[in-house]
Amino acid sequence: MKIAADGSNYTKRMLAYIAAHDEWLGSKHQYKVFHCFPALPHRAAAFAGQSTVHSCYVDDAETMIRPIRAFFKVQSLEATFVHEIGAPAQGIARLAERGKFDLLLLGSHGQGALANLVLGSVATKVWPCVRRLYCW
Repeated sequence: MKIAADGSNYTKRMLAYIAAHDEWLGSKHQYKVFHCFPALPHRAAAFAGQSTVHSCYVDDAETMIRPIRAFFKVQSLEATFVHEIGAPAQGIARLAERGKFDLLLLGSHGQGALANLVLGSVATKVWPCVRRLYCW
């Protein structure tokens, strides 16, 4: 099971849903939590310097992952945490295609065009790449 997380209230609602449904929990599942950061604009990254930019990405990842890691610990479940730099929809879709996951869970803000009102822009881009997709 792959969980695409951004640390928002949608992520929190998704974790609460998982915790409330025993069929989503347990050692029979493998969990991979994925977070993708949009890259800093080139000029900002060049001005800040490589070390500062790297530190910013690492700090952002830890801030986002810390409460999710705590959730899995409370549930006594193992999870793998992955983060990368780039466009979230493409990163999630790429990982979903490579991982052949049975299920992808992600938060959906529901903003944008008519189709995005139902799923959200990231979810609509990821949808064709997965077998089952649940959005919050």
